[in-house]
Amino acid sequence: MATYLSIVQIILSVALIALVVLQSKGGGLSRMFGGESGVYKTRRGFEKTLFNVTVGVILVFFVFSLLGVIFQA
Repeated sequence: MATYLSIVQIILSVALIALVVLQSKGGGLSRMFGGESGVYKTRRGFEKTLFNVTVGVILVFFVFSLLGVIFQA
């Protein structure tokens, strides 16, 4: 059981890395390091969907991490 949880965690972590890289790719280096902090921007369309999917993957990763700790003991 712990092996399957570890495999799922690895897959989720790779997906999470890809999602975060996709989000930061559109902003450029100045946005990544806080260059546009004074401007409020709302998420729309694909950017909003990408953000929501990222939050969902984070939550699933958190649940599987907890399950991994529980079943390891």
